[in-house]
Amino acid sequence: MLDETFTPHGKHLIAGEWVAGAATFDSEPAHGPSHAFAVGTPELVDAACKAAEDAFWSFGYSTRAARADFLDAIADEIEARAAAITEIGTQETGLPEARLNGERGRTTGQLRLFATHIRNGDHLDRRHDAALPDRQPLPRPDLKMVQRPIGPVAVFGASNFPLAFSTAGGDTAAALAAGCPVVVKGHSAHPGTGEIVAEAIHAAIAKCGMPKGVFSLIQGGNREVGQALVQHPLIKAVGFTGSLGGGRALFDLCARRPEPIPFFGELGSVNPMFLLPEAVAARGAEIGAGWAASLTMGAGQFCTNPGIAVVETGPEGDAFVKAATEGLAAIGPQTMLTDGIAKAYKDGKARFDGRNAVRPVLTNDSEGRSAAPNLYETDAATYLQDHALGEEVFGPLGLVIRVAGPDDMETLARGFDGQLTATLHMDAGDTALAQRLMPVLERMAGRVLVNGFPTGVEVCDSMVHGGPYPASTNFGATSVGTLSIRRFLRPVCYQNLPDALLPGDLT
Repeated sequence: MLDETFTPHGKHLIAGEWVAGAATFDSEPAHGPSHAFAVGTPELVDAACKAAEDAFWSFGYSTRAARADFLDAIADEIEARAAAITEIGTQETGLPEARLNGERGRTTGQLRLFATHIRNGDHLDRRHDAALPDRQPLPRPDLKMVQRPIGPVAVFGASNFPLAFSTAGGDTAAALAAGCPVVVKGHSAHPGTGEIVAEAIHAAIAKCGMPKGVFSLIQGGNREVGQALVQHPLIKAVGFTGSLGGGRALFDLCARRPEPIPFFGELGSVNPMFLLPEAVAARGAEIGAGWAASLTMGAGQFCTNPGIAVVETGPEGDAFVKAATEGLAAIGPQTMLTDGIAKAYKDGKARFDGRNAVRPVLTNDSEGRSAAPNLYETDAATYLQDHALGEEVFGPLGLVIRVAGPDDMETLARGFDGQLTATLHMDAGDTALAQRLMPVLERMAGRVLVNGFPTGVEVCDSMVHGGPYPASTNFGATSVGTLSIRRFLRPVCYQNLPDALLPGDLT
């Protein structure tokens, strides 16, 4: 265990060197001391990308065993800094200690999961069609195929997950597992947490003898830094978790490059829940209380936060709304991750206030960096006519949409944009209606669940964390689970090559 105290030095990590800068910005912690950090620049982006490209010529052709050991070493180095990571993480974000400890475990767990995944070779999708020299009318050549790394990858740290979706988070772990060097643009909401995790990766690079350019961290900076990163000609893909507006702007820049590259962005989702009649009649109050807890977990700052509940009109639906209201009323204000996120939450609430045919059920004013729960209600026709009601409000705000019956519910379901998740609350007597809704929900969302709440994403082989736009920019990909490695691989076919020329994974 290393020293439990940590004071950030505020520098960037570029190809194994800690680099200062002339300009600095001050962190804005929820509590504790503020620290100065160097501001990123396009020149630093260029240096990091060139170092990553140089590193690719060895790291991209390293053995799976060597990369797996590297991932395990990063996990070990993060755990060696556990107490210090939790201390600065809680200061910067306002998240409770238990949440940071759990997220650190998820971060190291997914690094080790990818290590096991590539040791087993499960990601390679190896195929072989043997030569058929006597086939008529034409012979067939010997054909082999395997997945190969694409090159340097840019990763943007997320505001709401300072560990699991940031410096050494899922995008970085998947890219490194694939054999792709990574350049991270750290999030200014938690730069000290990013720095100490970068120190862990730096230590693992030295321990495993990896090329120094395999990882770089560029702190802070304005939009110019992010633009320079996604437009750099040596970057071959981008992983992003953030706002719809910011993500879409970067996505468009990637598409307009002379060489367009894939932008794997997770942008926004309201994660609707559909409460079917038999379940509501049997346990509507229980579901309402559970929804209130899920909606306010972590001040509602989860991309899978279930922001919309769809339920039929009538006394059973009323009981659900009453229980949800009581549950939300018992939750006090919670600290949000940044002042900017707190302001965006207040602005999102303002979209609902005074809107025609939108009834406030529970309203609270939020002060400073805190957020208090809010609940509104409307009908299906109003929702379908007012697109703004379907835009994500990042925080503990819920919308109940009342429907007249199964036909109304199906029509409404067809009107939702792409989502990360869609949920059915159902009992056995609801099966026929659930079967009717399933084709709509699976077309809408990357994950469909029954009788649960979508907050919390299991890191495993079968998880899909993505969905049709605007949930993500690539509906065929996931940013969580072992399948996410495929974002940073491409298939290469080898025809009639002698074994001496084939990649080691094919021999």
